[in-house]
Amino acid sequence: MSAASHEVVVPIEGMSCAACVARVDRALLKAPGVRTADVNLVLRQARVVLDDAAPLEPVLQAIEDAGYHAGASVEALRAGLAAEQAERGQEKERRTLARQTAVALVLAVAIMVLSSPLMQGASDPLARVMMPLDDAIAHALPPLAAGTLRWLLLALTFPVVTWSGRGFFTRAWSALRHGTANMSTLVAVGSGTAFAFSVLATIAPDPLTRHGLAPEVYYESVAFIIALVLLGNALEAGARVRTSSAIRALIGLAPRTARVVRDGREVTLDVAEVRPGDVVVIHPGERVPVDGRILEGKSTLDESMLTGEPMPAQKQAGDRVVGGTVNGQGGLRVEAERVGSDTVLASIIALVRHAQSTRAPVQALADRISAVFVPVVLVIALMAAVTWALVGPEPRLLHGLGVFVTVTVIACPCAMGLATPTALVVGMGRGATLGVLVKSGEVLERAAAVDTVVLDKTGTVTEGKPSLSEVLLPAGSRLDRDSVLVLAAAVEGSSEHPIATAIRDAAPAAPAARPPATEFLATPGAGACARVDGQHVAVGTLRWLQAEGVRVEAIAPLVAAVAASAATPVVLAVDGVGVAVLAIRDRVRPGARQAIARLRGMGLRVVLLTGDRREAAEAVAREIGIDDARGELSPADKLDAIDMLRAEGRTVAMVGDGINDAPALARASVGIAVGSATDVALETADVALLRAGLDGVPTLLALARRTLRTIRANLFWAFGYNTLGIPLAAGVLYPAFGVLLSPVFASFAMAMSSVSVVLNSLRLKRFRG
Repeated sequence: MSAASHEVVVPIEGMSCAACVARVDRALLKAPGVRTADVNLVLRQARVVLDDAAPLEPVLQAIEDAGYHAGASVEALRAGLAAEQAERGQEKERRTLARQTAVALVLAVAIMVLSSPLMQGASDPLARVMMPLDDAIAHALPPLAAGTLRWLLLALTFPVVTWSGRGFFTRAWSALRHGTANMSTLVAVGSGTAFAFSVLATIAPDPLTRHGLAPEVYYESVAFIIALVLLGNALEAGARVRTSSAIRALIGLAPRTARVVRDGREVTLDVAEVRPGDVVVIHPGERVPVDGRILEGKSTLDESMLTGEPMPAQKQAGDRVVGGTVNGQGGLRVEAERVGSDTVLASIIALVRHAQSTRAPVQALADRISAVFVPVVLVIALMAAVTWALVGPEPRLLHGLGVFVTVTVIACPCAMGLATPTALVVGMGRGATLGVLVKSGEVLERAAAVDTVVLDKTGTVTEGKPSLSEVLLPAGSRLDRDSVLVLAAAVEGSSEHPIATAIRDAAPAAPAARPPATEFLATPGAGACARVDGQHVAVGTLRWLQAEGVRVEAIAPLVAAVAASAATPVVLAVDGVGVAVLAIRDRVRPGARQAIARLRGMGLRVVLLTGDRREAAEAVAREIGIDDARGELSPADKLDAIDMLRAEGRTVAMVGDGINDAPALARASVGIAVGSATDVALETADVALLRAGLDGVPTLLALARRTLRTIRANLFWAFGYNTLGIPLAAGVLYPAFGVLLSPVFASFAMAMSSVSVVLNSLRLKRFRG
């Protein structure tokens, strides 16, 4: 998203299928100032990117004009409260559907029982295949005249249609007014046709009788169509609420209140009232409400939500704390640095919400089909009905009516619209709980296709906390160890690179006592130089210094010796001459070898790239089980290496943590930033691993593969269901086998197709990595 745009998430009420999604999407893209729009059926929301100057009112109006309702006001959208309102709206929808379904099912059963006398001896397809109750039940009912019984059935069916099923008809009418059709259109047309015919047979049976048609009613079909479709919707709504459980769990980590020191005393405030600079008091056992730095106190903090480490981390004055973590036994006073939406936890929640609302490319097929699906189904239903009415068995008109109702009901494209978003929402939510944050559905799909993993070494494979192990000086050197370290520390005084930190930590003089460095210049991935005490001092790789014209003959053997020992050689040059070699060692992260073994077990090629010496790279590679290690690479060289792999037709994931990794992270098919990553790497990467170490890499790729398999299975069954169901409902098997589906069976099958897709997606919640 560019600086000239902003993003809003708008809850949408009234969507029921993929056709609704396509319609809202088209409407939003026509609104002034809208750049992109991602409409999500599962989350019932749209993520809209607008020009900075674009107002929000036309966005909401576009949703209303499309026949739906925006579930948040302009004020709520500006205040960032839309997401919470959407979640409350989903819960309200679930409760309403549960009540409507309960009423419809109870009345449908009563209607079926009372319909038994009217169905005795009936020969029409609806009655024959509606599984009528046996003669014993029919005889057990009190004797009622057929006309009286029809009126009683009408009275019982009326609330099913007008209250329980009201939403189908209002949404269908709204779609009709806007010249489109959706799932509700099919349900309303199917059940409405059967209901209208039944009302006619009840109120004015004589015209039917004069035309040779028995005044038969199909109230039980109407009631069961609405009841079973509602049952499917209610089960689906409950499952949708469960799909967002990961977000709710993350939100639950954030405390609602904080103890803040104001005017010398502690007061309890809403977290939203805490400001940067406030002093927050955290008692033992409480969750940290803000991101900040400890001013007073010493304790342990459970940071497992971020790091995955089961052991609490020791914290004392000067250390940073993250909101949502749990304080141990000590009391703390913390200066708030980031509050509200700026905290790490809020950023994680926002990233997961953003990712869950995006689409994956695999969804494109369903989107294209849904745009024309419902009108095509209505045409097929009409053609089948006319065919049966003209050439079907007697009574032809009733056969045609039954087929029309069955085709429209069984063809509802709910499962098609839910196939992709449910899997994405559950998969990304599960990833978040495992410390894997994927930025979009497109990224997840690309990650599923990865066949090559490229790893940076320092800070990624290794702990990123190197230490100085030795200082080597050539024979006859006029310098000693301390003077070398003082010069090197002066040059590296402002650098945040881990090797620079190791040099500064090893220097004997305090920072204030070091000579000042001027004319500082850093070359990412190579080294840095500055003027110290009138001398030009450079600290970096041998290759870089050679390219800068530094004479290295005296220290070249020392560099080779350090590299052969698997340490990283850092050369110090003064006034164009190499004068010392610093041996830096960085331990391999625990579990790195196991993670590499998992990647190779998944059939992936693993490559190690580093700016370090080739010998050091190969030594680390041997330790963790990598065959392909390449050293002495600049950031540009890393880009070239990734380009070469992609030119071979490979889908490459790059794993890194530093500023010099940012170009490679951007160039790779999937960029993955590890838990210790810099802000630049996190901004550039497609995936952020919250936990340090490489465990998250195989977890991400395995989750991506599992999610994509789930999406494909969902789409297969959704398309397969309609491909098989529509011809069966139209009666293609009737001439040869006498098989004809009933509207009740069609409504049950349609409802269960949607539920099966959602339940299949929910299996991703059990993914363990």
